Amino acid sequence: MASRSRRNVPFSSNPLLRVTLPAYRSHLLMALVALAFLALAGRAVYLQVFSQDFLQRQGESRYARTLDLPASRGEIHDRNGVVLASSLPARAIFAVPGEVDVNHPRFGELARRLGLDESDLRQRISGTERTFIFLRRQLDPDDARQVLDLKVPGVHSQPEYKRRYPEGDRLAHIVGFTNVEDSGQEGIELAQNKLLAGRPGSRRVIRDRLGRVIEQVEAIREPLNGNNIALSIDAKVQYHVYSALRDAVAEHRAQAGGAVVLDIRTGEVLALVNLPTYDPNQRGELSGAQLRNRVLTDTFEPGSTMKPFTAALALELGKVTAQTVLPTYGGRITIGTHTLSDVKGHASMTVEQIIQKSSNVGTVQMALKMAPKDMWETFAAIGLGQAPQLGFPGAVAGRLRPHRNWKQIDQAVMSYGHGLSVSLMQLARAYLVFARDGDIIPVSIFKHEGEIQRTQVFTPETTLIVRRMLELAAGPGGTAPQAQVAGYRVAGKTGTAHKIENGRYVNKYVSSFVGFAPVSEPRFVVAVMIDEPSAGKHYGGQVAGPLFSRVMGETLRTLRVPPDVPGSGFADATAVTRGRM
Repeated sequence: MASRSRRNVPFSSNPLLRVTLPAYRSHLLMALVALAFLALAGRAVYLQVFSQDFLQRQGESRYARTLDLPASRGEIHDRNGVVLASSLPARAIFAVPGEVDVNHPRFGELARRLGLDESDLRQRISGTERTFIFLRRQLDPDDARQVLDLKVPGVHSQPEYKRRYPEGDRLAHIVGFTNVEDSGQEGIELAQNKLLAGRPGSRRVIRDRLGRVIEQVEAIREPLNGNNIALSIDAKVQYHVYSALRDAVAEHRAQAGGAVVLDIRTGEVLALVNLPTYDPNQRGELSGAQLRNRVLTDTFEPGSTMKPFTAALALELGKVTAQTVLPTYGGRITIGTHTLSDVKGHASMTVEQIIQKSSNVGTVQMALKMAPKDMWETFAAIGLGQAPQLGFPGAVAGRLRPHRNWKQIDQAVMSYGHGLSVSLMQLARAYLVFARDGDIIPVSIFKHEGEIQRTQVFTPETTLIVRRMLELAAGPGGTAPQAQVAGYRVAGKTGTAHKIENGRYVNKYVSSFVGFAPVSEPRFVVAVMIDEPSAGKHYGGQVAGPLFSRVMGETLRTLRVPPDVPGSGFADATAVTRGRM
């Protein structure tokens, strides 16, 4: 009976387990759970709707980078559009040291493809606290691709440009070169760096964990490429002048040489050559001697090339005529305690003969008829003592002392080019006076545009008289018959001067010649200089005269200037001159 009265009670309904909660506690618990869900939902809405930009920036900050976009540097052209300097696409290989495993199995191959020593590369990467280092600059894009194909973590590349100079060492002193950062260091590259450089740009990108660009975010600033520049140089003329100067320096075993060609109508520099020179494409080891632009930076005593200016001033002031006879005392004259002499003495000479035979004594006789101030003003008017303003770095002023400090002996020796100094460019520009109608114009390394500023120095009548004297000086009876050019009338003057070392004259020479052609209608001034010839000859007529002949002849033929010697055709003049070479 007892067993029948027992009831089966489910465990979950066991009264012993039943806990009765007050109603307010249940409601509170439910409210807290609901609030928690609402807070989570609100946070989600806030993050997804109101903080989207913030989260985007935070995410990008971990993988976004700002890349520099290099600007392509402007090209440098000659006057005819020949490219003298241009930029080629290249790649810079860099590393993020914290990401590079120097024990990576392809690390040795990485060093080999970069052309670096493996142990040195390992030390550079592991031994630095920097977050970014360049491994190789201005690498060819194909070579850079081979480096990146190794997939060594932490090794990346970025675009840049590499400068190329097609004319090499022939135009090195004019064009100059840039450094690895594509900034001008010498020549036009330096002088016109701002114009050529342009403005780099930048872009935001997203990289993956291996450093690869996976998304272009935005262009912050587009690059602005540099401007092209046209020079006055004629690349063909430059080539011929370079070849002639190279051969002359070798023939006379000289230390150095220089040559410049000017267009007398515009003052444009058609050629400017220095030796020794260098190849701007291969500039790993450069010396100061190679870098010196001697035509502009080196000065020397011009010697007898100054005599025509003394004669021109004496003519201009009415002190002499071309046929005035002056005593030359057998080639010796004493001023104070100083004795001045000629190579070959004459009892007397006309002014015309003084220039033709290059008499120091005769030139002194003319100079002492004039006031020092007049000579100084003439020398200053032709550009002595002033740096040529041709838009090029490094041009020097030379030396021309104030006339107030001149003694009689100073005036005497300056009349034939001693006691003052000039650069070859200054000397070439000065001779524009005789090639033109007595006026002088600025010289320029850039292609000329616009009007030309003229300064009258001598009258056209005086200029024609001196031009005739200079033609005689370069003729059979003068000091430089070897300066003649077949088929053309030439005029010019030799210069031979001792060098000065430690304030004293030494037994070393600078041989020079400066002249113009054709005499009937001058087109070009050519000035050449050979520094320290040591093969047995040192007089300007022997050393510099033949060089002038070759340079002037090649220039006239290259630019198709008709001969002005009667009966000489262009082809005949070319054949005769080349036969003499």
